[in-house]
Amino acid sequence: MSQTVLTEVDQTDPGGTLDVRSSRMRRLAVSSTLYIGLALLALIATFSAFSPGAFTSAYNVRTVATDASVLLVVAVGATFVIATAGIDLSVGGVLVFSGVVSVKAMDGVGGGSGAVYLGLLVALAAGLGWGIVNGLLVAKAHVPPLIATLGSLGMSMGLAQLVTDGADLRGVPGGLVDQLGLGRLFGVPWLVVIAAAVTVVGMVALNLNRFGTYTLAIGSNPVSARRAGINVDRHLIKVYATAGLLAGLAGYLNLARFATTTIAGHNTDNLQAITAVVIGGTSLFGGVATVLGTVIGVFIPAVLENGFVILGVPPFWQQTVIGAVLVIAVFLDQFKRTKNANR
Repeated sequence: MSQTVLTEVDQTDPGGTLDVRSSRMRRLAVSSTLYIGLALLALIATFSAFSPGAFTSAYNVRTVATDASVLLVVAVGATFVIATAGIDLSVGGVLVFSGVVSVKAMDGVGGGSGAVYLGLLVALAAGLGWGIVNGLLVAKAHVPPLIATLGSLGMSMGLAQLVTDGADLRGVPGGLVDQLGLGRLFGVPWLVVIAAAVTVVGMVALNLNRFGTYTLAIGSNPVSARRAGINVDRHLIKVYATAGLLAGLAGYLNLARFATTTIAGHNTDNLQAITAVVIGGTSLFGGVATVLGTVIGVFIPAVLENGFVILGVPPFWQQTVIGAVLVIAVFLDQFKRTKNANR
């Protein structure tokens, strides 16, 4: 698949400039993932040494993985957006809005197994709709991504609160909670299985598909991408639509996990997702991205929080450490890009 894509791109890109740039950026992403992966292993080893019985127990491992699953789904979508040198601040609001309309739809048909599937479709459609709006604002209206998605964050969150009068909805069908929220597949929580499936699809799309090649090309240099025959506007809409779709899925998974819309619990989801993506090695300046790195970036805060709780360390230290890691990650990214540009 990837060879076909590169051949098609090279036909409109004499000399394979786009191919060479994409390969170089992928090498940068791999090196960043290696370093951050070693950092995660060091954290796990440290907490395991201090509290081997509690930290490495099967229950605790499942808890950490389940806690990270919803954010991971959002972060995979954010990876593609940031890879284009964009940003999506709306994911927390889209997640809440998708959950709200999903509960309303399921409650409207009286619950039951059919309602569970209807709720999924409604959540995905709501997330996709907000993603398309973001894409149109960025690609066609030329509104800066920061402003466009910040506006969508306010609108989606505001509409969700209007629909619910600011109160959480609790009419989530018991079947959804029991089967998806609490259910397991061979001992692995379904939420973790779904997050893993989304991650695999994201990795394939980024590394083995024209979608990823185009995404990295636009993030590296949108002018060169246009000259290579890429419809930049259309692709940007697809990228933001994908991020919205995954935020809608995350909203549905959140309902299954907590059996309520948890409206007030997602004010920082956008920042957490961006932090995870950047710590994982995806560049804020675009053109460099790694879904595997995003997975690691999601689990570093999750492991830190869990380990600090087990060891009785004040949670404020987690914010301090994550903030420091984020600054270091951006600094190293900028250093690598400068070094690469000077070669």
